[in-house]
Amino acid sequence: MSLDLVNYEHKAKEAVKAFWGNRAAALQKQIESGKADQGQRGAATAGKNMDGFLALVIDVVHANGLHDAEIHVRKSVLTLPGYYRATKLWDLIVTCQGRLVAGVELKSQVGPSFGNNFNNRTEEAIGTASDFWVAYREGAFGEIPPPFTGWIILVEDCDSSNSPVRTEEPHYPVFSEFKGSSYLKRYDLLCQKLMLEKQYTSASLITSKRNAVDTGEYSSVTEMTSLHNFIASLAGHVSTVAEQMK
Repeated sequence: MSLDLVNYEHKAKEAVKAFWGNRAAALQKQIESGKADQGQRGAATAGKNMDGFLALVIDVVHANGLHDAEIHVRKSVLTLPGYYRATKLWDLIVTCQGRLVAGVELKSQVGPSFGNNFNNRTEEAIGTASDFWVAYREGAFGEIPPPFTGWIILVEDCDSSNSPVRTEEPHYPVFSEFKGSSYLKRYDLLCQKLMLEKQYTSASLITSKRNAVDTGEYSSVTEMTSLHNFIASLAGHVSTVAEQMK
Protein backbone atom coordinates (compact mmCIF):
# COMPACT_ATOMS: atom_id res chain seq x y z
CA MET A 1 0.00 0.00 0.00
CA SER A 2 1.52 3.31 -1.07
CA LEU A 3 1.58 6.21 1.35
CA ASP A 4 -0.80 9.12 0.86
CA LEU A 5 0.91 12.45 1.59
CA VAL A 6 -2.42 14.29 1.10
CA ASN A 7 -1.05 17.00 -1.21
CA TYR A 8 0.74 18.34 1.86
CA GLU A 9 2.61 21.12 0.01
CA HIS A 10 -0.62 22.94 -0.90
CA LYS A 11 -2.12 22.41 2.56
CA ALA A 12 1.08 23.60 4.22
CA LYS A 13 0.97 26.82 2.21
CA GLU A 14 -2.60 27.39 3.32
CA ALA A 15 -1.51 26.71 6.91
CA VAL A 16 1.32 29.25 6.60
CA LYS A 17 -1.04 31.91 5.24
CA ALA A 18 -3.42 31.26 8.14
CA PHE A 19 -0.54 31.41 10.63
CA TRP A 20 0.58 34.87 9.57
CA GLY A 21 -2.98 36.08 9.06
CA ASN A 22 -4.07 34.99 12.53
CA ARG A 23 -1.03 36.63 14.10
CA ALA A 24 -1.71 39.91 12.30
CA ALA A 25 -5.36 39.85 13.36
CA ALA A 26 -4.46 39.13 16.99
CA LEU A 27 -1.89 41.94 17.01
CA GLN A 28 -4.39 44.40 15.54
CA LYS A 29 -6.91 43.40 18.20
CA GLN A 30 -4.30 44.04 20.89
CA ILE A 31 -3.60 47.49 19.47
CA GLU A 32 -7.29 48.38 19.27
CA SER A 33 -7.81 47.31 22.88
CA GLY A 34 -4.95 49.55 24.05
CA LYS A 35 -2.64 46.65 24.93
CA ALA A 36 -0.08 47.16 22.19
CA ASP A 37 2.80 46.69 24.63
CA GLN A 38 1.96 43.01 24.92
CA GLY A 39 0.92 42.62 21.30
CA GLN A 40 3.67 40.20 20.28
CA ARG A 41 2.89 37.87 23.15
CA GLY A 42 -0.82 38.17 22.54
CA ALA A 43 -0.35 37.25 18.90
CA ALA A 44 1.87 34.32 19.83
CA THR A 45 -0.56 32.90 22.36
CA ALA A 46 -3.77 33.37 20.40
CA GLY A 47 -4.15 29.59 20.22
CA LYS A 48 -5.22 29.24 16.57
CA ASN A 49 -2.00 30.09 14.75
CA MET A 50 -0.93 26.50 14.04
CA ASP A 51 -4.39 25.06 13.38
CA GLY A 52 -3.67 24.64 9.68
CA PHE A 53 -0.84 22.24 10.49
CA LEU A 54 -3.07 20.49 12.99
CA ALA A 55 -5.56 19.87 10.18
CA LEU A 56 -2.75 18.59 7.95
CA VAL A 57 -1.72 16.00 10.52
CA ILE A 58 -5.34 14.88 10.87
CA ASP A 59 -5.64 14.46 7.08
CA VAL A 60 -2.52 12.26 7.04
CA VAL A 61 -3.97 9.98 9.71
CA HIS A 62 -7.31 9.59 7.93
CA ALA A 63 -5.72 9.03 4.52
CA ASN A 64 -3.39 6.20 5.53
CA GLY A 65 -5.70 3.51 6.81
CA LEU A 66 -6.79 4.53 10.31
CA HIS A 67 -10.33 5.49 9.35
CA ASP A 68 -11.63 4.67 12.83
CA ALA A 69 -8.93 6.53 14.72
CA GLU A 70 -9.96 8.90 17.46
CA ILE A 71 -8.17 12.21 16.95
CA HIS A 72 -8.17 14.37 20.04
CA VAL A 73 -7.68 18.13 19.74
CA ARG A 74 -9.85 19.51 22.56
CA LYS A 75 -7.87 20.59 25.61
CA SER A 76 -9.93 18.43 27.97
CA VAL A 77 -8.75 15.22 26.25
CA LEU A 78 -5.13 16.06 25.38
CA THR A 79 -3.53 14.92 28.63
CA LEU A 80 -1.15 11.97 28.79
CA PRO A 81 0.48 10.56 31.93
CA GLY A 82 4.11 11.37 32.60
CA TYR A 83 6.83 9.83 34.76
CA TYR A 84 8.53 12.84 36.34
CA ARG A 85 5.22 14.70 36.54
CA ALA A 86 1.67 13.45 36.71
CA THR A 87 0.52 14.62 33.29
CA LYS A 88 1.52 16.51 30.13
CA LEU A 89 -0.81 18.37 27.76
CA TRP A 90 -0.11 17.63 24.08
CA ASP A 91 -1.42 19.51 21.04
CA LEU A 92 -2.82 16.43 19.29
CA ILE A 93 -3.28 12.83 20.35
CA VAL A 94 -4.32 9.90 18.14
CA THR A 95 -5.76 6.69 19.60
CA CYS A 96 -7.38 3.66 17.97
CA GLN A 97 -9.27 0.98 19.88
CA GLY A 98 -7.64 2.21 23.08
CA ARG A 99 -4.11 2.09 21.66
CA LEU A 100 -2.01 5.25 21.70
CA VAL A 101 -0.94 5.79 18.09
CA ALA A 102 0.63 9.26 18.08
CA GLY A 103 1.25 12.45 20.01
CA VAL A 104 2.22 15.68 18.24
CA GLU A 105 3.45 19.05 19.49
CA LEU A 106 3.12 22.20 17.34
CA LYS A 107 5.19 25.28 18.18
CA SER A 108 6.19 28.59 16.60
CA GLN A 109 8.55 31.48 17.15
CA VAL A 110 8.81 34.87 15.46
CA GLY A 111 11.19 37.79 15.93
CA PRO A 112 12.58 40.10 16.88
CA SER A 113 13.79 38.29 20.03
CA PHE A 114 14.95 34.68 19.70
CA GLY A 115 17.45 33.99 22.53
CA ASN A 116 15.39 33.22 25.63
CA ASN A 117 12.51 31.80 23.61
CA PHE A 118 14.85 29.41 21.80
CA ASN A 119 16.17 28.09 25.12
CA ASN A 120 12.64 27.72 26.49
CA ARG A 121 11.46 25.84 23.39
CA THR A 122 14.51 23.57 23.54
CA GLU A 123 14.07 22.71 27.21
CA GLU A 124 10.35 22.11 26.74
CA ALA A 125 10.90 19.77 23.78
CA ILE A 126 13.56 17.73 25.55
CA GLY A 127 11.60 17.57 28.79
CA THR A 128 8.39 16.45 27.11
CA ALA A 129 10.11 13.68 25.19
CA SER A 130 12.16 12.42 28.13
CA ASP A 131 9.11 12.31 30.38
CA PHE A 132 7.03 10.55 27.72
CA TRP A 133 9.45 7.75 26.94
CA VAL A 134 10.16 6.88 30.56
CA ALA A 135 6.40 6.77 31.15
CA TYR A 136 6.13 4.48 28.10
CA ARG A 137 8.87 2.22 29.46
CA GLU A 138 7.03 1.98 32.76
CA GLY A 139 3.83 0.84 31.04
CA ALA A 140 1.79 4.04 31.29
CA PHE A 141 0.17 3.34 27.90
CA GLY A 142 -0.04 -0.43 28.15
CA GLU A 143 2.00 -3.00 26.26
CA ILE A 144 2.04 -1.47 22.80
CA PRO A 145 4.63 -0.82 20.07
CA PRO A 146 6.25 2.61 20.34
CA PRO A 147 3.81 5.40 19.37
CA PHE A 148 4.75 8.12 16.91
CA THR A 149 5.94 11.29 18.61
CA GLY A 150 6.18 14.42 16.51
CA TRP A 151 7.47 17.97 17.02
CA ILE A 152 6.89 20.73 14.47
CA ILE A 153 8.07 24.31 14.83
CA LEU A 154 7.52 27.23 12.46
CA VAL A 155 10.20 29.91 12.82
CA GLU A 156 10.23 33.31 11.17
CA ASP A 157 12.86 33.64 8.44
CA CYS A 158 14.28 37.11 9.12
CA ASP A 159 17.55 38.92 9.78
CA SER A 160 17.47 38.11 13.50
CA SER A 161 16.99 34.39 12.96
CA ASN A 162 19.68 34.20 10.26
CA SER A 163 22.40 36.19 12.05
CA PRO A 164 25.32 34.36 13.73
CA VAL A 165 24.94 34.03 17.50
CA ARG A 166 27.84 34.49 19.90
CA THR A 167 28.67 31.56 22.15
CA GLU A 168 29.98 32.04 25.68
CA GLU A 169 32.78 29.62 26.53
CA PRO A 170 34.26 30.67 29.91
CA HIS A 171 35.29 27.14 30.92
CA TYR A 172 34.96 24.60 28.09
CA PRO A 173 34.44 24.90 24.32
CA VAL A 174 30.97 24.35 22.91
CA PHE A 175 30.43 21.76 20.20
CA SER A 176 31.79 23.03 16.91
CA GLU A 177 28.46 22.91 15.07
CA PHE A 178 27.10 25.65 17.32
CA LYS A 179 29.92 28.13 16.73
CA GLY A 180 28.79 31.00 14.53
CA SER A 181 25.43 29.35 13.97
CA SER A 182 22.19 31.29 13.60
CA TYR A 183 18.99 30.52 15.50
CA LEU A 184 17.55 28.87 12.38
CA LYS A 185 20.61 26.62 12.21
CA ARG A 186 20.31 25.88 15.93
CA TYR A 187 16.66 24.92 15.52
CA ASP A 188 17.64 22.64 12.67
CA LEU A 189 20.35 21.05 14.84
CA LEU A 190 17.83 20.66 17.66
CA CYS A 191 15.40 18.82 15.39
CA GLN A 192 18.14 16.59 14.00
CA LYS A 193 19.44 15.68 17.43
CA LEU A 194 15.96 15.04 18.82
CA MET A 195 15.55 12.42 16.11
CA LEU A 196 19.07 11.01 16.36
CA GLU A 197 18.60 10.49 20.10
CA LYS A 198 15.14 8.98 19.43
CA GLN A 199 13.42 11.61 21.53
CA TYR A 200 10.92 12.17 18.72
CA THR A 201 10.04 9.91 15.83
CA SER A 202 10.16 12.97 13.60
CA ALA A 203 10.91 16.65 14.19
CA SER A 204 10.43 19.35 11.58
CA LEU A 205 11.60 22.94 11.21
CA ILE A 206 9.48 25.11 8.91
CA THR A 207 10.81 28.56 8.04
CA SER A 208 8.70 31.35 6.59
CA LYS A 209 8.93 35.09 6.01
CA ARG A 210 6.31 37.38 7.49
CA ASN A 211 5.14 38.51 4.04
CA ALA A 212 4.13 34.91 3.24
CA VAL A 213 0.67 35.83 4.53
CA ASP A 214 -0.24 36.27 0.85
CA THR A 215 1.68 33.38 -0.72
CA GLY A 216 2.07 30.75 1.98
CA GLU A 217 5.70 30.28 0.98
CA TYR A 218 7.81 28.22 3.39
CA SER A 219 11.17 26.47 3.34
CA SER A 220 13.25 23.82 5.04
CA VAL A 221 16.83 24.08 6.25
CA THR A 222 17.76 20.44 5.64
CA GLU A 223 15.90 17.47 4.17
CA MET A 224 16.20 15.57 7.45
CA THR A 225 14.06 18.15 9.25
CA SER A 226 11.80 19.02 6.33
CA LEU A 227 8.02 18.91 6.47
CA HIS A 228 8.14 16.30 3.70
CA ASN A 229 10.18 13.99 5.90
CA PHE A 230 7.79 14.54 8.81
CA ILE A 231 4.66 13.84 6.75
CA ALA A 232 6.19 10.74 5.15
CA SER A 233 7.27 9.42 8.54
CA LEU A 234 3.83 9.97 10.06
CA ALA A 235 2.07 8.42 7.06
CA GLY A 236 4.35 5.37 7.27
CA HIS A 237 3.68 4.91 10.97
CA VAL A 238 -0.09 5.25 10.56
CA SER A 239 -0.11 2.80 7.65
CA THR A 240 1.84 0.27 9.72
CA VAL A 241 -0.53 0.58 12.67
CA ALA A 242 -3.52 0.18 10.35
CA GLU A 243 -2.07 -3.11 9.05
CA GLN A 244 -1.36 -4.33 12.57
CA MET A 245 -4.91 -3.66 13.70
CA LYS A 246 -6.69 -5.43 10.83
